[in-house]
Formats: sequence, C-alpha cells, structure tokens
Amino acid sequence: MRLLKSGIFAALLAIVSTHAVQAEVATAAANAVIMDFETGAVLFEKDADRPVGPSSMSKLMTVAVVFEKLKAGELKMTDEFPVTEKAWRMEGSKMWTRVDTKIPLEALLQGVIVQSGNDACVVIAEGISGTEEAFADLMTKKAREWGMKNSTFVNSTGWPDENHKMSTRDLAILARKIVKDYPEYYKYFAEREFTWEKIRQPNRNPLLFSFKGADGLKTGHTEENGYGLVGSAIVNGERRIVVLNGLGSEKERAVESERIMRVAFNEYAKRTLYKAGDVAGDALVFAGKETTVPLVTSEPVSMILNRSAAKTVGAKVIYEGPVAAPIAEGQQIGYLRVDVEGGDAREFPLYAGKAVKAIGPFGRIALAAKSLVLGRPAAEGGDEAAGR
Repeated sequence: MRLLKSGIFAALLAIVSTHAVQAEVATAAANAVIMDFETGAVLFEKDADRPVGPSSMSKLMTVAVVFEKLKAGELKMTDEFPVTEKAWRMEGSKMWTRVDTKIPLEALLQGVIVQSGNDACVVIAEGISGTEEAFADLMTKKAREWGMKNSTFVNSTGWPDENHKMSTRDLAILARKIVKDYPEYYKYFAEREFTWEKIRQPNRNPLLFSFKGADGLKTGHTEENGYGLVGSAIVNGERRIVVLNGLGSEKERAVESERIMRVAFNEYAKRTLYKAGDVAGDALVFAGKETTVPLVTSEPVSMILNRSAAKTVGAKVIYEGPVAAPIAEGQQIGYLRVDVEGGDAREFPLYAGKAVKAIGPFGRIALAAKSLVLGRPAAEGGDEAAGR
C-alpha cells in the first residue's frame, strides 16, 4: 500500500491543499532564465528551450571544454598554441593575435573571456582538435554529456550559422557547471580588462560595472538574434544566474540585465522548511514493537521561492507501507515531495528516526488473531492509513 500525507507549511505541516502561484517576471528579452545556483532550480523562464543563435555566449562552451581538460591534467596553462592564418583572419571581436606566433593557453583564455576574441577561440580549437570543425563536434558531444539538450555547435566562436544553436536554459546549465566545477578558473570572468599586443580592451559584461556582487560570465550579439547576456552574481552568500537573449540594443542589454539580476535576488528568497534531523512525519509499522516510526530529514529541506508564494508551499510525505519491522535507524523509508503551484517540485529522502524492533513469536500470534477479528492488518491503523 502506498501511503501519503499532505500539508501546507506555515510553521507546521497541517492543511491538505495549496494555492501558491509563482509570479511572472516582465522582460523585453525574447528568451530568459533565472536560475538558483545552489539547487539548479529555474525560478523564472521565458521561451527557455527554443534553440536560437547564441552569438559569443557560446564561447562559454569553448572555455568549458578547455577547463575540463585543464582539470584532468590534459592541458597546462603554460601550453603554447600556434596562430594559423585562419585564426588571424577572423573578423568580429578580436584578441589581436599575430599569425605564425605561439600564445600561452592562459593568455588565450583571457582573450576569449575578457576580449571575446574570435581569433583566440580558433587558436584554441585548432590547438586541441586539429581543426575548428573537429573541436565543434567535441563541443556538441560534451553538451549532451552535460545535460544540454538543445545545443549544437558548428564553430568555436558563436559566429552566425543556421546550425549553430543554443537555448537559454542550456546556457544557464553551462554557466552553473563552469562556476560549480571549475572555481579555480572561474576567476578570469571577473577581470575587467585585458591587454594583448599593447591593446587594452575592457570586459564587455556590463554587470561587472553596475551590479555589486557580479563576477561573470559572457555577452553576445548577432543581427538576427539581438543582444544577449549570461550573468552571475552573489548577494548575501546566495548566487543567481541570469540568461537573457533577443534584446534590441547594447544599452537595453545593460539596463535589462541589471534589472533582472535585481529581480533574481529581490523577488526570490531561500526558505528552509526543515532543518537536518527534523521530523517531517511518521510511517505506520507492521509487526513492530511500536506502531509508527518517525521520518526525519538528513539534510536541510530548502527551496528558493517567489516571495509572494513563500508561505504556501505544498508538501507530501510518501512511502510504501505499513513498513515491516525490524527497522534500522537511518533506514530510508520514503521521501518528502515539496512543490509550489506553477513551480518545479523537489523530492527529499526521509529516513527512520529510530530503530523499531520486530515483535516476537507470541506477539505475531496475537497480531494474526487480531487481524482475523478485525478483518485487516491490525497495524494499519484506520483513518491514518488511508491518508485522511
């Protein structure tokens, strides 16, 4: 029998219904995502799964592939890559590489991250995979491994191509991976300028200059898909990721990215529903010396919620039961499902808060006799077993 209990969080688990509605966020961007970094939960989205031209924001994928190889020891920051004529001739934003020279990988990464250098991307791609096309295939392969379902790459730069696409959700997933998995390299995204060949170029990310706590990631622009930005910031120990695409101008991108980042922190707050070790409910026990066992959490049960919905969070304790004794303390019994109407549900495992011994042979005889009289297993306990 599958049992569940439902409720709404005010201070305790009590009423069996929920009416929370997640507030919408108005934005001029054609595609948008607000993501909580810690949980990966998407707090707001607008046409987030449509594959569109990601422009230079797809350079994040080029960088992530390099970071993975650095962390695995396959590359070193001091490795030098040669500049081919193809790389030197790249148009658009440039690091200003010189053909037939060699450049250390660290400088190339700064040229990509800070200066958005198309030439630096091609140098890296050719240095790792031999050709840019082979490197683009590697980017697509890694995207699938990392859970990015709507991304396909045909170059290392984000240069416009009808087959080079990413969704804003995938960009958010990628940004989270970079921050989470490669903190030792993420620092480069906060650099406000970089000089190469005596040419100083500022970081194009407007949030670094307008939003306190911003420390990355990347901007982009194409004629077809407009202006976009992937940004991240920390405020009071919490990190958010914002992705916008399809804005009308560089100025609109600067203004809107700052505004949406403020929304990400001002309109959404972390709520801890249970602390680690709290009792979330109890489970019925069959053939045990006790009829119930408390169900406890092993970690804090927290969610990032829109402030308007923070007091009406629905929850269900779900388990298969009655649970046969003996039960060991710490044995996983079920899980707690927490959701907000219009938002993503999350599940947290629940464990036995104490051990419950099985009844002895005489107790089993008495239990069987009682079951015959009642016409049902005695431990199932009436209304509680039915989830009412």
